[in-house]
Amino acid sequence: MKILNVKTPDGDYNILIHHGLLLKVGELVSERWKKRKIALISDDNVAPLYMADVKKQLEAHDFKVFTFVVPHGEQSKCLAELAKIIKGMAHDRFNRSDGVIALGGGVVGDLAGFVSATYMRGIDLIQIPTSFLAQVDSSVGGKTAIDLDDVKNLIGSFHQPDLVIIDPNDLKTLPKRDLVEGYGETLKVAALNGGAFWKFVQKVNQPSDLLKYASQLIEFAIKFKAIVVSHDEKESGERQILNLGHTIGHGVEALAHGKLRHGEAVSIGLVAICRIFESHQLSLKGMTDQIKHRLSVVGLPIHSKLVASPHLIDKIKNDKKNRDGYMNVIYLKDFGHPVIKALSISQINQSIQGLVKAHPDVY
Repeated sequence: MKILNVKTPDGDYNILIHHGLLLKVGELVSERWKKRKIALISDDNVAPLYMADVKKQLEAHDFKVFTFVVPHGEQSKCLAELAKIIKGMAHDRFNRSDGVIALGGGVVGDLAGFVSATYMRGIDLIQIPTSFLAQVDSSVGGKTAIDLDDVKNLIGSFHQPDLVIIDPNDLKTLPKRDLVEGYGETLKVAALNGGAFWKFVQKVNQPSDLLKYASQLIEFAIKFKAIVVSHDEKESGERQILNLGHTIGHGVEALAHGKLRHGEAVSIGLVAICRIFESHQLSLKGMTDQIKHRLSVVGLPIHSKLVASPHLIDKIKNDKKNRDGYMNVIYLKDFGHPVIKALSISQINQSIQGLVKAHPDVY
């Protein structure tokens, strides 16, 4: 079993990565938590696969488990689902000594994390991510949030888990599109890290390779993120580099109204931002083509006509990273050499318009 450690001002926690860990949840949780009530939160895709067994394991270790199942998809990251779960926990008399376990992908992790962060001003949390995207990214780092209208993650908090349990076997149940989606964030981290990670992703040349190399990809991605989060828990400095591809990606995702997954939108945003900065000779020549190839071999989208939408800049303006009309945009000088650059909304808009004009065939 691989054990990675994240250090934060509020304390350390471990990330456990190994095939078959989902069969040991009761034992692993009991090693970290004393007997208590647990709100086990999942969605209607994941719950039928794993919830009954996880509940049984926890009860075998004397935990009292209450289950909550939300509809799958981004629409569940909302005030209505948050209130429903919190009302249920209050009805079941949860107190500040109890805990929340997130069993599912990124949506469940974000929602359950925010429940944990806000119920009685915060109770303990354990993350058990079951999607590739959550295993390589969102389950680690303490970001929790829900959406408001079309604005992604507008209401949220930093709330670190006590433990993250990652079982790569879970990925075998994912539909192809859900598996591939997670590679958008994975390749982003590989480009940020450079070196051995960027070299390793050259082995991924078809979707089946994501399963073949899942453990190594997860370990590489999480190890990098753990280091970044340990240095900058609340995104005031270095952690901003993890937003590579997200400025445009989040805007495109919002305009797609659910037709694009987060990892797919990040893929589109990553290619777009690399193209912009390479065209200004601020990035390594040929970098965009290398990134495009590595994304396209697994079937991720690398372009979208939504980049040309006049409404894209409005979505970017509403991004939580907007500070008085300026945003820190992340680009790569070279693989392993990210740069944080402050740009005005006007400059971002001009850059996007220049990109669209230069590539009318794809945008």
